[in-house]
Amino acid sequence: MHRCILAALSSALLAETLLAAPTASSCTATDYSQVSAVVASCTEIILDNISVPAGSQLDLTKVNPSTTVTFAGTTTFGFKAWKSPLILIGGTDFHITAASGAVIDGNGAAWWDGKGDNGVEKPNHFIQVKAAGTHSLIENLVIKNYPAHCFTLGGSNLVVKNVKLDNLAGEAPNKLSGGAPAAHNTDGFNVKATNVLLQDITVINQDDCVAVSSGSSNVTVRNASCDGSHGLSIGSVGSDTTIKDIFFYDSTVKNGENGVRIKTVSGATASVVQNIVFQNITLSNLSKYGIDVQQDYLNGGPTGNATNGVKVQDVTFKNVTGTVTSKAKDYYILCGSGSCSNITFSGVKVTGGTEDSCNFGKLC
Repeated sequence: MHRCILAALSSALLAETLLAAPTASSCTATDYSQVSAVVASCTEIILDNISVPAGSQLDLTKVNPSTTVTFAGTTTFGFKAWKSPLILIGGTDFHITAASGAVIDGNGAAWWDGKGDNGVEKPNHFIQVKAAGTHSLIENLVIKNYPAHCFTLGGSNLVVKNVKLDNLAGEAPNKLSGGAPAAHNTDGFNVKATNVLLQDITVINQDDCVAVSSGSSNVTVRNASCDGSHGLSIGSVGSDTTIKDIFFYDSTVKNGENGVRIKTVSGATASVVQNIVFQNITLSNLSKYGIDVQQDYLNGGPTGNATNGVKVQDVTFKNVTGTVTSKAKDYYILCGSGSCSNITFSGVKVTGGTEDSCNFGKLC
């Protein structure tokens, strides 16, 4: 009788101990098959030379609160034509970083066809982030050769700093791209979040460097270096959304299409873009627009007929300077009837273009 009771008590205590056992402090995964186990059980994780198989994702959404994940060596990905993200990051107050010399290589050449979203299916974003808690941090990453859009940032209270996105290899044509750059629609950072800081970032790509859209607020971009891109952007802004309190400071945009821009979708309604600042931005060798505010945006190209369903108000361009190519426009400002207000320009000087077009303000 007593033995049975003791055995039962021992079993119960063992089960309770296992359930209450703290997570391990440090774990290293050297194979993809080990990742889910270390994510579940550790708060200091090293991912060392992980090769993610085709059709699989590196899922870091179930990390314990306040977990640090360190990428080491080279992280690689097998090819599959699909639209799912290849890296998923989420959780409460996470810290994502990298060891010295580490590279995340997206194997973009396996997808690149010069058509971006319109060609072979590609991961809709290479890295999908959803931050929770009071302070999450992504830093010290080097990411190369991502297939299409790189980061989508969601959630709140996130800092991204000292991150380099290098898609320079995608500038070269391949046998599928018809002489055009093989990489296309390679946005660096798409932000759909609140309370975000992007600082000391470098983006070499073939689309928006940073694009802030869809309900974002209190987003600051500071010391961004954008090369080959479509610039620092608000939008494109569709219907039924508010984007406010967005600040771009102390950044450079070169060798691409556009500098700084606000683009609202032609025909969009019931949206507001408010309290936007572009300050101390240096532009060079841009082929399309230096400063661009357009309310006629469509993916296929501007319609030339602005619509007024999106209110653009309280926008500051301060010390935005630099050059565009001779076929570009220094300024393109096309507002709908009554939909732009309190847009101010100070210390603004963009030169090199042969023609400007403005229906609001005194730039042109």
